[in-house]
Amino acid sequence: MGKELDRSYWQGPNAAHRRVMYKGAGFSDADIKTKPHIGIANSFMEGSPGSAHLRTLAEAVKQGIWQAGGVPIEFGIPATCGNLSNGAEELKYELAGRDVVSMSVEFVTKVHHFDGLVMLASCDNIIAGTYLAAARLNIPSIVVTGGSMVPGNWKGKQVLAPDVDVAILSGNNEDLTDMEECVCPSYGACAVMGTANTMQILGETLNLVIPGTATIPAPDLRKVRSARDAGRHIIELVKMDLKPSDLITRETLLNAIMVDMAIGGSTNAVLHILSIARDLGIDITLDDFDKLSAEIPCICGVRPNGPYNVVDLHNIGGLPAVMKMLEGKLHTSVPTITGKTWKEELADVRVEPSAVLSSLENPLHKEAGLKVLRGNLAPKGAIIRPSGVPEDMKYFRGTAKVYSNDFDALKAIQSGEIKPGDVIVLRYEGCKGAPGMKEVMLSTDALVAFGLHKSVGLVTDARFSGFNHGPIVGHVCPEAFDGGPIALVEDGDIITVDTIGGSVSVELSDEELEKRRAAWVRPEPKVTKGILAVYANTCRTADEGGAMQTW
Repeated sequence: MGKELDRSYWQGPNAAHRRVMYKGAGFSDADIKTKPHIGIANSFMEGSPGSAHLRTLAEAVKQGIWQAGGVPIEFGIPATCGNLSNGAEELKYELAGRDVVSMSVEFVTKVHHFDGLVMLASCDNIIAGTYLAAARLNIPSIVVTGGSMVPGNWKGKQVLAPDVDVAILSGNNEDLTDMEECVCPSYGACAVMGTANTMQILGETLNLVIPGTATIPAPDLRKVRSARDAGRHIIELVKMDLKPSDLITRETLLNAIMVDMAIGGSTNAVLHILSIARDLGIDITLDDFDKLSAEIPCICGVRPNGPYNVVDLHNIGGLPAVMKMLEGKLHTSVPTITGKTWKEELADVRVEPSAVLSSLENPLHKEAGLKVLRGNLAPKGAIIRPSGVPEDMKYFRGTAKVYSNDFDALKAIQSGEIKPGDVIVLRYEGCKGAPGMKEVMLSTDALVAFGLHKSVGLVTDARFSGFNHGPIVGHVCPEAFDGGPIALVEDGDIITVDTIGGSVSVELSDEELEKRRAAWVRPEPKVTKGILAVYANTCRTADEGGAMQTW
């Protein structure tokens, strides 16, 4: 494997204008003409603990690249923190932001003809965007994760960022200011199994992150050393011409799905895995998630599946420990980013079952961390997180109360309009309807804050955060804006959700649904200009990943 580096783009009289630009930026003829050029896509941004430390890691990456004989060329890519827009309408930008990140990396990489890429990211859809860019560009690529934040301590108990969200909505402001000072005591992604840490961990399984490095806590200096190692290793990948299409196969993606089930990962991982598969032309559908959810229970006790945090998971071995527990189920003959197979990578991994990470034989939860539901309310599928659903709510039947945005549902919860036994139907917040498939954090957090998460269901065509727990069904497809059955539900209809049986339905006859469909009128778009309008006009449906992929 491997091929000679093509330097023709930088050589000869016709490339003088390119060389002039690089020389003006401080590079020499030897740098320009003979060495591999590695793009460093850095999502550094000062407004979030998940990205404010990435300059330090980028410098370590560049040191490694220089040491290995390459030329690092750093550029910036967009970065946000989903928690910053929690409770605001701007949260709908997050999923579209994944595609903006991917396109930003693509734009710079294509123009500059990089031979390889190292991307630095930590948070939610930003890190997912770097994975999508790797798949789309298909040149040797590594992602360096920002790692996890360490948990805070408030009044002698562990606190994490989601605790503030619930405290705000509970209406008890007495200690809120003190808690604010404690929940984010370091750089890194919030230390729960939200989208950020889920995608960091899955990056190792996807062969885009070096094994054992994703969960290194952000303040740990091993994170800097691993970043330098990544800089050296990208040169090896370039020499071997080892590309994402070589390392991300159908079996690789099935491994990622199994790991997501086992760790009780964020439901957003479904969207990201489906989008990566689509870009690489690999046949992965919701049926694969459905099949594997019956085989792989949740074995990880990191919040919201248990009381622990991602640092606890790292301390017992991180992703390699999880994969060791799953070894008998995984496709271990597939290659890894190190050049070894997963069988070889896992040969020396030692892990004992614990409260943080249990075994498949004695799992923390009997069900997977994620399950696909189907029925007349979601013919193309919906998603629930069984490990976060109370036992007595695994099957529930309730009366629909219908809302067309997250804010109205929140007001209904706060005013006491929502009662035990109700099912909130929250629609027109999907990929096209929001647009951007908003995370309905206000409603889901409010259910917990008001003690209703054990007696009230929520069904939506939107997303929900990896922080959330309770009987929440998301990703209902087709979405309301496309005329899906969720658009036809009325107040007082009876909704049934069967987590074990895998169904979500409304107790209406086909004839009644058709009658309502004939009377349904598509609402005007909520957004008509800017990136969200572009996203709404070009995105796939949620069951296909929701990315801006018109091919």
